[in-house]
Amino acid sequence: MPSDSRLVPCLFLSVFLSGCAANDLMVKRQVESEAKIEFIIQSSKKAEQRHNELAGLLQVQDDQLKSLSGEIKRLRDDNRDFRASVDEFKARVAILTQQSQTPKVEVVNQPSPVKATRESGPPEEYIKSFGLYSANNFQAAIESFESFLKNNPQSDYAANAVYWIGECHYTLSDLSKAKEAFLKVVEVYPKSHKTPDALLKLGYTLSAMKEKEKATGIFERIITSYPSSPAAIKARDRLNAH
Repeated sequence: MPSDSRLVPCLFLSVFLSGCAANDLMVKRQVESEAKIEFIIQSSKKAEQRHNELAGLLQVQDDQLKSLSGEIKRLRDDNRDFRASVDEFKARVAILTQQSQTPKVEVVNQPSPVKATRESGPPEEYIKSFGLYSANNFQAAIESFESFLKNNPQSDYAANAVYWIGECHYTLSDLSKAKEAFLKVVEVYPKSHKTPDALLKLGYTLSAMKEKEKATGIFERIITSYPSSPAAIKARDRLNAH
């Protein structure tokens, strides 16, 4: 019996110690779990902070790009109206040159004039027609350009002449004839450098004629076919204005 009486306290002590050990293990695991959770939370906060910093940097860069794009557009807008085509610039120079020249002595048996090319500059008859247009004498310019086309149907400047005929009619508010001329440039001279401008003015003409859907289609065509041209910039401006 004495041995049994000593066994009971030992059993209680063993159970107690086992319980303490298990409790310590649970506490340890709980502490480890809490430490891991805290680490995850802190890591998440740092990641979120880094994300916000990167988002801020991206926003700054985006704002800078928008600002640069706006500045480029503004510069284009400021300069596009001052950019004349090489042909018309040559024509204006030729007009000024003719006006400043003194009378020449006529040469007998002079050689036949060489046909004008883009390298040699616009023909004299074209220069005369463009001079009338520059002087705002639009009706006379139309007749002069038409005479030039009749006499020089294969000229490198034929597309230009048709385009300026359209410009004259447009300025005189003869929209149907302006539309006809601009269409002719597009259809008869599709590879001419005047085609984007002719399409643009065709769009303007259609808008003035209240043909909004057709005009929109023309502006979209310019942007698609000639995306880097000054005409495309104006076409985008017209579409954005609607």
